[in-house]
Amino acid sequence: MVRVKRGYVARRRRKKLLKRAKGFRGSLSKLFRPSHQAVIRAMAYATAHRRKRKGDLRALWITRINAAARMNGLTYGKLMNGLRKAKILIDRKMLAEMAVNDQDAFKKLAESIKGKK
Repeated sequence: MVRVKRGYVARRRRKKLLKRAKGFRGSLSKLFRPSHQAVIRAMAYATAHRRKRKGDLRALWITRINAAARMNGLTYGKLMNGLRKAKILIDRKMLAEMAVNDQDAFKKLAESIKGKK
């Protein structure tokens, strides 16, 4: 069988992988085999944590909405239930944004829900 000289193809492949491993500690950023394993693991964690981040943000929004709702004499659950009954379709991300940056509008929203009880 003839020997295959891979030349620049193999070098390009390795360089591309080592570029992705930049910033890793020790041999994980210098040597091909350990860096390959580290990059594969990092990609797996990145995928999983993209999903986890969505849940973390939702929890943060709920905390902010609850704090603002309690400042206006409601709980988070009563606020969300009131919004649903009043057919006000604002998602949690926008509610949290209102709670932080536009407290007057959030207060009006809470008052409108209190009035409908």
